[in-house]
Amino acid sequence: MTFASPNHHPVDPAKLEKLAEVAVKVGLQLQKGQDLVITAPVVSMPLVRLITREAYKAGAGLVSTFYSDEETTLARYEYGHDDSFDRAANWLYEGMAKAYANNAARLAISGDNPMLLSGQDPAKVARANRANSAAYKPALEKISNFDINWNIVSYPNPSWAKLVFPDDPEAIAVAKLAKAIFAASRVDVPDPIGAWAEHNANLHKRSAWMNGQRFAALHFQGPGTDVKIGLADGHEWHGGASVAKNGVTCNPNIPTEEVFTTPHALRVEGHVSSTKPLSHQGTLIDNIRVRFEGGRIVEAKASRGEEVLNKVLDTDEGARRLGEVALVPHSSPISASGILFYNTLFDENASCHIALGQCYSKCFIDGATLSQEQIKAQGGNSSLIHIDWMIGSDKVDIDGIKLDGSRTPVMRGGEWA
Repeated sequence: MTFASPNHHPVDPAKLEKLAEVAVKVGLQLQKGQDLVITAPVVSMPLVRLITREAYKAGAGLVSTFYSDEETTLARYEYGHDDSFDRAANWLYEGMAKAYANNAARLAISGDNPMLLSGQDPAKVARANRANSAAYKPALEKISNFDINWNIVSYPNPSWAKLVFPDDPEAIAVAKLAKAIFAASRVDVPDPIGAWAEHNANLHKRSAWMNGQRFAALHFQGPGTDVKIGLADGHEWHGGASVAKNGVTCNPNIPTEEVFTTPHALRVEGHVSSTKPLSHQGTLIDNIRVRFEGGRIVEAKASRGEEVLNKVLDTDEGARRLGEVALVPHSSPISASGILFYNTLFDENASCHIALGQCYSKCFIDGATLSQEQIKAQGGNSSLIHIDWMIGSDKVDIDGIKLDGSRTPVMRGGEWA
């Protein structure tokens, strides 16, 4: 494979090759004969080609890629008939669900412009998102239930890079974002695969400590935040590499700095404020402030994107309840970089966070054997959406609360206590 000169292609080709190798060998641990479904922005084609090559070298059965493009997405909003916003490509998502049911692996390359749809009609954006979420649910369930090995990595799309580094010329902005992606993904070291093994071991130690405590709830306190998040009955903490139901150990998110579990959908009380903007489906939602009663968001405000936020919360009954709570130290490498990525994959790994909507069934003891009814009975939430947003900072303290009411410091000033 050839690349243009650095002046024309600011992404380091050697590190891009390492990222492709990490995606296949660490992110997916793709198995011989296993099919792979890739979704990607069309601008990320250089990475897609490298990942495809690595996948076939690893013995992939068939690699199929589905591309998105910013201009064609915007064309829909400019010229699409009104009725079209209540439709989705059901046939495509049904095919993906069938592929995953047949044990295909899943890889997503993120990097879309976080502000792409910020100038569009919020009602149309919400309708299109709802239609997509409903159509995608059978495929998403295979992923959220961890039936298969899956992974997300990122590529420095120029429009994304210019948002992160607005004062730089495009080529320099792309080069800076690429460098930040490579550092966060641990591919800027001599042995990325060894670095990931060490990192996974550290995350597993944190998860084991949290599992040993058997907390009933976590109490978050900080500026604009005073919330008790009950934990699901029989919850289990995870972090780093995990074993999917198909027996493959994979790292779903590259990068990752979190340990996470399932909250109890009915046991969240108090108020919480976001500490970073949320980029959701091309819209930026900033300074989120919500209040919970009985596990449900009863009041939601935002300084920007409030209309979109409230439409998201009206997606279904589960959209106003939590499906995930995750702990990330403020000193994580992504936080320490000082970069606001406007991309959940990165920003959630710079900060403790919660997710609205669907829970992960794997975050229960013996989760692979539990039915949906059992998961619900233990407090697991169900929804068409799963949206992470950031609530941690160096000013947030977290206590673990046990069933007898005793408290144990978990984090102080955003760091592990």
